[in-house]
Amino acid sequence: MSVKVQEGYIPFAGYKTYYRIVGECDTGRLPILALHGGPGSAHYYVTSLDDIAERYGRAVIYYDQMSCGKSKSPALPDQWSAAFFEDELRVVRRELGLERIHLWGHSWGGMLAMQYATHRPAGIASMVVASGPASLDLWLEEANRLRGYLPVDMQKALVQADEDGDYERPEVKAASDEYYRRHVCKVSAEDEDPKLRRPKDEPGKECYHFMQGMSEFVVTGKLSHWDITDDLHRISIPTLFTSGEADECTPYIAKQVVDGIPNCEWHLFRGGTHCVHSEQPQVYNDVVEEFVERHE
Repeated sequence: MSVKVQEGYIPFAGYKTYYRIVGECDTGRLPILALHGGPGSAHYYVTSLDDIAERYGRAVIYYDQMSCGKSKSPALPDQWSAAFFEDELRVVRRELGLERIHLWGHSWGGMLAMQYATHRPAGIASMVVASGPASLDLWLEEANRLRGYLPVDMQKALVQADEDGDYERPEVKAASDEYYRRHVCKVSAEDEDPKLRRPKDEPGKECYHFMQGMSEFVVTGKLSHWDITDDLHRISIPTLFTSGEADECTPYIAKQVVDGIPNCEWHLFRGGTHCVHSEQPQVYNDVVEEFVERHE
């Protein structure tokens, strides 16, 4: 099924935030606003959600967070923060007239969605948190536990890189690739749908390094010790948590969120990793559509 695609830019923070709308927003089905991860990624890798617009006639709206993907800007170290990106989310909703929506966020996008939801915004019919933690300290504990299952030489290479900052050594790259294959995305670059890849010349890395750090196993950036665990009870939006069986967002991390948000549902996808949405797109999208449809 061919669907309409609309692209454009919204003024934000003196620059422009890129957006992409797949499908029609006036079909009687509330659109899904999708928040990508990172911080520092872009919308491309979550466009497997296009399938929802194509099969169910529900519009899916993406945007690249400032300094990421098509939302180009110089480095903004005086502005980048969780609050800054939450403000951008509010502006996107306002400028696109998204009075009532379903909200979907992956990883950091899930963190951003939950942070936003604790402030009880109007017009969110439901929320899907895809592998997003409520505590980065717990995330790090679990990442380091998972790293402990790698071969010893790979563990040592990753630890050494975090100590000396040299992530370019071949053994470090090999160890990182193995961790990613096991827990982040099992689909190889050769087998990945090309539309899910961000062009190499688009920004994002600098934002990631400032907000997160240099690796999955240390958070030295602005998000260090980010934690909304004690605020989860404030979320009154119907919520679905999704994660993969081998996800770096482990069941322990997922359970902290599911236990904290009142009446939160959880769907654990067998055989999936952190990017289960793109590994099992049709099955994943069916689960999301069934949930949001119940909360129109």
